[in-house]
Amino acid sequence: MSYAEKKKQRSDFVRIFPWVVVLILGILSMRTCGKNDSSSTTVHNVILEKIESLGKLELVRYKFKDIVEHEMIQQWLPDPKALLIVSGEAVGCIDLTKVTKNDISTNDTVLTIQLPQPELCYYKIDHKNSKVYQTSYAFLVEAELVDQAYKSAEAQLKTTALKAGILEETKISAQKVLTPFFAAFGYKKVIYQYKK
Repeated sequence: MSYAEKKKQRSDFVRIFPWVVVLILGILSMRTCGKNDSSSTTVHNVILEKIESLGKLELVRYKFKDIVEHEMIQQWLPDPKALLIVSGEAVGCIDLTKVTKNDISTNDTVLTIQLPQPELCYYKIDHKNSKVYQTSYAFLVEAELVDQAYKSAEAQLKTTALKAGILEETKISAQKVLTPFFAAFGYKKVIYQYKK
């Protein structure tokens, strides 16, 4: 092959090379088009453990705000302290699964029903709307200090809800909710009694 032929072949290659690169890049971009670089795959193996019949009729919800000042007493070092602003709620309910056929009696248009005593369904801290306002001297025990403060606040929620009369309010709400239901069956008067 002569020098002129080699030179012509090289110039042909130089002219074609950019088009080959563009073609390869085009093919690669078409293959990856629409793919998300940060894609992930998650596999769930959910197993149903238990089915429970819930007959608890939630009737009253109390919402609370509390300012909690918690302190851990230490022997040698300064006492760590935490100041929290805590939001929480307590819910009163009546468990209707405890009502039996024997608890209901009728006399013409009067219905007498014996309901179970109202109870505190649950009480919990709303961590989303609660915050640690300040801690002091809590260098190595901050997590434990804050955890204790939240537990103390949650226990106080229960006490405060009971003192505020949540169970009595639950009885009143039960009558307001159930009376229209029984009236739809033609009962003009409903007498509510509560089991001991």
